[in-house]
This record gives sequence, structure tokens and C-alpha cells, in this order.
Amino acid sequence: MPDPSGIESERKVKAYLDQHVIRYEHSAFIADDPIAFPHAFEDPRDQEIIGLFAALLAWGRRATTLNKLAELVERMDFKPYQFVHSFRPTVDAERLASFKHRTFQPDDATSLVLALQAVLHDYGSLEKLFAVSLPNDADSIGPGIQGFSDTLLTIIPETPQRMRKHLPRPSTGSACKRLAMYARWMVRPGPVDLGIWSSVSPSKLVLPLDVHTGRQARNMGLLTRKQDDWKAVVELTTFCRALCPGDPARYDFALFGLGAYQGQQIPVSV
Repeated sequence: MPDPSGIESERKVKAYLDQHVIRYEHSAFIADDPIAFPHAFEDPRDQEIIGLFAALLAWGRRATTLNKLAELVERMDFKPYQFVHSFRPTVDAERLASFKHRTFQPDDATSLVLALQAVLHDYGSLEKLFAVSLPNDADSIGPGIQGFSDTLLTIIPETPQRMRKHLPRPSTGSACKRLAMYARWMVRPGPVDLGIWSSVSPSKLVLPLDVHTGRQARNMGLLTRKQDDWKAVVELTTFCRALCPGDPARYDFALFGLGAYQGQQIPVSV
């Protein structure tokens, strides 16, 4: 395994990771991944709405997540943006009345839809909310994630306290894996990511840190912090940004792929 110490070793690490980005960042992996759901829509307004749900529900067994997302899209009449924009609690809440995924309860779904509706009214899009929360001089999207979650948690008074675990914030120390992944989907161009948010630079993205990415990064000596928290995200992203200043999150494909699918001929998904 490459040793990241020294200029020559850093070049070897970059070449090694670049090789595996090419291997794993491929459109063939979309179908069995939650990102398939925003890819199924052409309107960016639909993509960013269902993309957020897809990212937030992307935990647990992959097949279960995909089934629940398919159920949610059907409950939305296959029109996520219109469903959120026109949602009336007294009339439409029944659509979400029995929807749940692990700890994500029907009340969570309803409150998130109402919060998103308020955001669309106040900001016009989820992209604009994220961008207004991100200072021009920010080193990363950390402030964007913070402001995005803070707003969704407070923009309506009915939001349950337990939504805080579904909408994490760097200020709590969370790695914010699912929101970092959502930002990657929205900001980076394809073939896997959608690249529909032009107001956020790929250079400010952070790596979505999970058990697979963290384990592989530590095995390679790219990450010294033992906890998978926000400080670890910053440490790993700083290293990856040194390799590719304009697009550090591209190495998510390599590290996740190596950590999750090492030894397999064809990964199930990315």
C-alpha cells in the first residue's frame, strides 16, 4: 500500500487513487445506488428534492433503502417538486401517514416536506439556501451544511427534535456523511454525480466519510484520527485537496470502492 510521506510517495498515492477513481466512478453503478432516484428525473427541481430524501434515507441495507425510496416517489405521484411545493397538511398528510424507514417516521417525512416547502417559498430552491449559507471565503462546504440543516430544523415550528439526527451539523461534531454525499451529487458533474448546482464549487466539497472510506483511508495512512467525525472529514479532505485542489471529493469513489468492494470483480454500486 502506498506510503503518503514525501513528494514521490504523494505522487504514487495520487496515481493509485486516480486509477481507482476511474475504476469506480462509472455510470454502470448508478442503477443500484440511491443516486438512481434523482437520475430518474430530468427537471433539476425534482432532482434536488428527491435527491435530498435519497441521501437522508441512504442507510441500512441497500435493497431496503431503494425499496423505500421507490415507495416514497410513488406516494409523491412521481412529482417530487410539485408534491412538496403544493403540499397541504390537512389534505396531503395522509400520503405520508405510514411511510417510515428505520428511525425516519411519518411525522419526520411530513415535517421535512413542510420545511422544504418553506425553503422553496423563501429561497426559491435548495441550492440557493445552501449557497447563501456558504461564505465566499469558506475553505469547505462545512458552513453550507451547517446553515442548510439549521434552516431546515427551524424554518417551521412543527419540526420534531429527532430530526436533528437526520439533519446533522458540523457544529455537533458529526461527519455529516449523508449531507456531504448529497452536496457531492448536486455539485460535481457526471457520470455518476448530477452537477446541477452551479453556485457551489467542487473545490469546496468534502469527502462523505463512512466506515468504508474511513477504514481504507486509515489503512493507507491518509487519516490519523480514529473517530469518524467532522475533524476526520477535514483531515481527510485536506489531504485529498492537496492531490486535486479543484475536486477533492472525486477520491470518495476510490476510497469507498476500495473499502467496500476490494476483491470483487464488479461493485454492486457506488
